[in-house]
Amino acid sequence: MKTILAGLLFALGAATAASAAELQIFDAHLHYSHDAWETVPPKDAIALLRKAGLRRALVSSSNDDGNQKLFAEAPDLILPSLRPYRTRGEISSWFRDDSVITYMEQRLARHTYVAIGEFHLFGADAELPVPRRMVQLARQYKLLLHAHSDADAIERLFKQWPEARILWAHSGFDQPDRLREMLKKHKNLWCDLAFRTDHGSGGKIGPEWRAVFLEFPDRFMVGTDSYTPERWPYVVEHANWSRAWMKDLPPEVAERIAYRNGEAVFGGPMQKKK
Repeated sequence: MKTILAGLLFALGAATAASAAELQIFDAHLHYSHDAWETVPPKDAIALLRKAGLRRALVSSSNDDGNQKLFAEAPDLILPSLRPYRTRGEISSWFRDDSVITYMEQRLARHTYVAIGEFHLFGADAELPVPRRMVQLARQYKLLLHAHSDADAIERLFKQWPEARILWAHSGFDQPDRLREMLKKHKNLWCDLAFRTDHGSGGKIGPEWRAVFLEFPDRFMVGTDSYTPERWPYVVEHANWSRAWMKDLPPEVAERIAYRNGEAVFGGPMQKKK
């Protein structure tokens, strides 16, 4: 705990004025789960996000209480996304657990969200009853799906709901050519770049990534993926690293990937459900 807090303080101190004054960031992939709020309290977490120069942040948590803690602290900054499982231990079992549906229905009735996810779902598991009901709920509440999935599962989700809006976590960890195929095929598919470092090295973007960024400038977003408490102190560092490699793009493309795409998809600040 002391190590994490020390890292948090270091990150806060290391944030430069440029991080706020230069390119703003829409972070499309953050988590604030139970072990995170025990070590990085909500006020400290929000202070860290603001120091990073974030314009908005798409956040989910296991369980959803972490999400609500951050949203209560900063509704102008936090965009809540409902995860379909309550602990990390359910990542590989939630899609076969009927109780997940009851949990989701209760949370959706009580709180306001912009998305469902991030959820882990691969291949034919997308056809199981629980994921199918999740898609129905997303359709009912007009929510985006944030999917940590392979291309097969993405195709199956679109087959269930052709008008779905899907944010593909980590860009599916797939290659630029494959992303190009998927983006051409599905107009409502966006890709987050969380945990991907292969698109920029030394502040330069490789030719294959540059080509797909320039071809689809409105379909990518950046993300940190704070999947463990130890990742939280790196929010500032990651935002600044993202700014560095995006300088290698035309300014209008950099702005789109940095924050304009996120705001175009998710909109501005949310209002709490009354």
